[in-house]
Amino acid sequence: MKFVKTEALKVGMRLARPIYNRDGVLLYERNSKLTSQGIQSIRNFALIGIFILEPAEPVPPMTEEDIAFERYQAMAVFAVREELAMILQTKKAPKIQVIASNVIKNYGHLDHKINFIQNLRSKEDFVYKHSVNVAILCAMIAHNMNIKPEEQLETVLAALVHDIGKLMVSEGLQEKEALTEQEKVIQQAAETNGHEAIEMVFSANPNIKRICVQSQKALVDFNSGIYSETRLVEGAKILMVAELFDSMTAMSVNGVPESEVVAIRLLLERKDVFEQKVVVALIRSINLLRPGLTVELNTGEKGIVITANDEDILYPVVLSFSDNQVLDLSDRNTYGDLEIKDIMKTLDNRHVMDVEFLKENGYDYMIKEPEYVSVSLEEEKEYVPGIDF
Repeated sequence: MKFVKTEALKVGMRLARPIYNRDGVLLYERNSKLTSQGIQSIRNFALIGIFILEPAEPVPPMTEEDIAFERYQAMAVFAVREELAMILQTKKAPKIQVIASNVIKNYGHLDHKINFIQNLRSKEDFVYKHSVNVAILCAMIAHNMNIKPEEQLETVLAALVHDIGKLMVSEGLQEKEALTEQEKVIQQAAETNGHEAIEMVFSANPNIKRICVQSQKALVDFNSGIYSETRLVEGAKILMVAELFDSMTAMSVNGVPESEVVAIRLLLERKDVFEQKVVVALIRSINLLRPGLTVELNTGEKGIVITANDEDILYPVVLSFSDNQVLDLSDRNTYGDLEIKDIMKTLDNRHVMDVEFLKENGYDYMIKEPEYVSVSLEEEKEYVPGIDF
């Protein structure tokens, strides 16, 4: 499975994730092959890109819990969109408590890890989907840390509204990686206005604004290379970790998503910025290097995870592709500095050729590119979420 931006989609590519329309109706099921009409639909949805299966890759299994998680994400987004719009228009949020309670009900009391599946995003719905995912992560982390129910609710509420300031700036400004000084002033003003809106909505609970402001400032300092000694409330520490993890592993306008391994390694390495008990709570909440994942070691060797390591997530037991040797990476005396570099972007161990370079140098007769076959997509299916917002 790999992420492909919308402009690079080709007829015949197979979907690795289902696609729903804005009303929650299932349009394209997993393993559907893209037609020209399907690609145009994806462009009309303004999706940044989609996850596709490689030509020889089987459809990865999904549990009922995985399917329910994707459905929950899809429907929660619409509820959050309406509520954030209400805040901007009226400075009131009549349903935000219900949405937060629903998040906690579904994901704030789990006694097991889940597969945290990233959803498809468009420029239009990016803020809403990010808010939903961060809220789910906050609910799971807070539960794992066994913090008080009222603090868990505050943290989830903060997660749902923390990015509302981004809705006050133009789409073009949201997408830019490098801002001018004037654009930074505009963005900062929007974030300040967002925090003021949060303060008005939650006037009876100032801690929600405090969580949003502290987390946002600490992350800005981190991204700017500034060391911040500010003492943060517990909710801000949780929101920081959840927000960074989702931001790194989700698709974005400016690049392909990082793997969960890269995100977790950063969170573990930067002990000066991210509270480690919060990072550990995240690791205990979601499946990361689970059996069956193909990985690349720091030596360049490829392998497959056969046993997870719950005590030290980055050092599982791996079966090497090159010699079928079983490597227990937790045995540091034997394997020294050998560790997992990343999850493989492709399923198998084939070499990737620069096709255009070979053609330019007269070797085009040797090139045989995959031929994608166009077939009709499955019929639309109505999906009933069974979730009351």
